[in-house]
Amino acid sequence: MPPRLIFDGINVEPNTPSELYITDTTFRDGQQAFYAYSPGDVKGLFKLLSELDNGSGRLSRSEFFLYTERDRRIVKAVMELGLNYPKVIGWGRARVDDVRLIRESGLDEMVMLMSVSDIHIKAKFNTTRARAAEKYLEAAEEAMRSGVALRCSLEDVTRADVVGFVVPFVRRLIRLNERYGTPLVIKLPDTTGVGVPYPTASLPYSIPKLTWLMRSILKIPSNSLEFHGHGDYHMAVANAVAAWVYGAGVNNGTLLGIGERAGNVPIEALVLWYGRLRGSFDGMEPRVISRIVDYFRGMGYSVPRHQPIVGSNAYATAAGIHIDAQSKDPETYLSMDPSLVGMRETILIGPYTGRSGIAHVLKGIGVNVDKNNEAVERVYRAIVRLYDEGRLREPMSEEEFIRVMGSLINEELIKAK
Repeated sequence: MPPRLIFDGINVEPNTPSELYITDTTFRDGQQAFYAYSPGDVKGLFKLLSELDNGSGRLSRSEFFLYTERDRRIVKAVMELGLNYPKVIGWGRARVDDVRLIRESGLDEMVMLMSVSDIHIKAKFNTTRARAAEKYLEAAEEAMRSGVALRCSLEDVTRADVVGFVVPFVRRLIRLNERYGTPLVIKLPDTTGVGVPYPTASLPYSIPKLTWLMRSILKIPSNSLEFHGHGDYHMAVANAVAAWVYGAGVNNGTLLGIGERAGNVPIEALVLWYGRLRGSFDGMEPRVISRIVDYFRGMGYSVPRHQPIVGSNAYATAAGIHIDAQSKDPETYLSMDPSLVGMRETILIGPYTGRSGIAHVLKGIGVNVDKNNEAVERVYRAIVRLYDEGRLREPMSEEEFIRVMGSLINEELIKAK
């Protein structure tokens, strides 16, 4: 059975920060789920990330592995681009050797993995909470002493003993940091996607409660609190938005949501939700999103057709009554202009498209007719017949429709003239 969700009835109030930020883990978590990027792949995608940020600093950081020679070549190549944002930072385990690897690579900031759930501490490391905490603090002190800024990633925090272990441990991290004064961020990974965006749900699953604890009890500033979500239960984006709304200033994601298992929070979703929460993109350039999609397709990645924002179906309409309404006012079924993210609205032709859809596509190729025209009726009947006879199953794009119905459309074109 999946983990049961309990509601305790204790509510916490929203506390949305005035400043919101996005960080990227495409070349860390995302790379584990697609393929090992070449330096050229990474440079191309990193440039697009920088163009998406557009000098705003909202897309503030990008995480990189440093374990292999290829990893280190990639980091060197990206740093040589000389781009201000996102800042290149390292990712490593809570080990002194990993801190040294960060320094040797010329970086001054790292994400440090610190597993905090009992199942990770016991099953993965075969140790105790106390020993794990000491090991993490030793590595953290090495980083702080070396002047390396830390983003302490509390792995699997949504399955951890938050009150009994996580809060006391974070207090120790904060006290240690006070001695050295290097920047410290606490990162909350919903590692298996079990978190929920409901403030009255019980810990450890409630993202609002986790965020509230960090902000109100541990007094962590909003820009020092980061959320990292996974999509195992279809909650990644909802949880990320909840983290922002309830006080975390930073959200971590990947391009197109590509990540381990069911993926991460898509950066393109974070950009649009930033706009919805703030009423502005504050300098980010969302039209770059369509170019990011094209780049991934060029690498052989198949973007899911129905994926929000970036899928080929995201702005497509197939139902005749919808097409009729949308042709009068696009906002009837599109809440935003697709050109905002570099996309366009499309019509899909199928057995339920209706005469309005046929007329709409015909007008696009120069047959200026309305839905009651006899030419539209003949093309419509021909389409329905193809589906009735089973020769077609999936809806057709406008281009496919013109190809399949080419001879009949040409005949009607001649008649219309």
